[in-house]
Amino acid sequence: MQQAQALKRGLTARHIRFMALGSAIGTGLFYGSASAIQMAGPAVLLAYLVGGAAVFMVMRALGEMAVHNPVAGSFGHYASTYLGPMAGFILGWTYAFEMVIVAIADVTAFGIYMGFWFPEVARWIWVLGIVFVIGGLNLCNVRVFGEMEFWLSLLKVGAIVAMILAGLGIMVFGFSQVSDGHVVGLANLVEHGGFMPNGTSGLIASFAVVMFAFGGIEIIGVTAGEAKDPQRVIPKAINAVPLRILLFYVLTLLVLMCLYPWPQIGSEGSPFVQIFSHLGIGSAAAVLNIVVISAAVSAINSDIFGAGRMMYGLAQQGHAPRSFGQLSRHGVPWMTVVVMGAALLLGVLLNYLIPENVFLLIASIATFATVWVWLMILLTQVAMRRSMSRSDAAQLRFPVPFWPYGPALAIVFMLFIFAVLGYFPDTQAALLVGVIWVVFLVVSYLLWCKPRPGKHAPLDCTAGQGDCT
Repeated sequence: MQQAQALKRGLTARHIRFMALGSAIGTGLFYGSASAIQMAGPAVLLAYLVGGAAVFMVMRALGEMAVHNPVAGSFGHYASTYLGPMAGFILGWTYAFEMVIVAIADVTAFGIYMGFWFPEVARWIWVLGIVFVIGGLNLCNVRVFGEMEFWLSLLKVGAIVAMILAGLGIMVFGFSQVSDGHVVGLANLVEHGGFMPNGTSGLIASFAVVMFAFGGIEIIGVTAGEAKDPQRVIPKAINAVPLRILLFYVLTLLVLMCLYPWPQIGSEGSPFVQIFSHLGIGSAAAVLNIVVISAAVSAINSDIFGAGRMMYGLAQQGHAPRSFGQLSRHGVPWMTVVVMGAALLLGVLLNYLIPENVFLLIASIATFATVWVWLMILLTQVAMRRSMSRSDAAQLRFPVPFWPYGPALAIVFMLFIFAVLGYFPDTQAALLVGVIWVVFLVVSYLLWCKPRPGKHAPLDCTAGQGDCT
């Protein structure tokens, strides 16, 4: 393949907004929301509100840095600059790890959705097929990728809006009961054990799944190297997307739990499809299954893009093999796409070996990686601000709001999520895997990337002269 000089700036504001929606509104809403509902009951709405506020602060912190210095693999680069090269190495590779794990969850959900129509076909076959399709799509020109992601995301956003309106119509105009006698309406939020049926502990436990649902929105920062006019495009995308995602999650789950009693919203298939099937709207269930399949494909698409661009940025800094920085004639880091496709084959193996248990395990591991990335973004932004004079900070074009209290509260909240993962038995394994991963990265950096005094031509991660091979 022909070597290109740099990533091509082919992503418009429209592409970037819908890429973030595509990454964050996917499996976590259409499939994982069932697990969160079972943990917290209707009180899960509070978890999404609190989590959404924390994520918005992360996005504004990232936006401040990305507008100040738009580069490929943005927050990995910023961490290297303001926290040190080891921090950039750990952040960059943890984000790539997050995207791999989230993508495995998404391909797993894709296999489950296909089982709605083809229950006799083994799930791993669907997973293998979608890995090859999405891998090929990511080798196209970035503008082609952006257009595909725009239309896939537009489809699921439109479906969510239509489902919210349809659900409200069912409640307001007339279908007061479903066929098995359950009442449809707001009463479902309090009649089955109360608004918080599993107590405070259930609400807290749900944060493990809730934060996973928001994971991927930070891809806006990764697009900085390929955005047209990033100083204008990125602030518009950041200001628009988090509020929309929060509204979509809260309103959607509110309607779902009003349509059907929350204890019976199971995790067998998408709760969206399950609920409309139980309401006797068979065609709507089939249409919704098409939508959730599109949502999974869209999310996988964004996951591979985000990980690939981050690994490209790591290669530019000397934090990854030089081959990861090779670009095709379309300006695409083709080697990172190939590596991501190979990593997703692990999802095929897991769906073959443990098809019943794979999703919750993967989701909790992804939560650790996601929250770790968000925590380091917040810490990097704080370090950047502390390195600036008051006059320089005053000239920032997209400053974080409520400085310094907003970022400080968000940092405390991220630490709280780690405590949640460690406290509940179902997610302790995820915390253990996450700690092992971070230790592995520290050791890897010290062995392969850290400059060694006294050696001829030492590796220099900050200058991009090192090569982590």
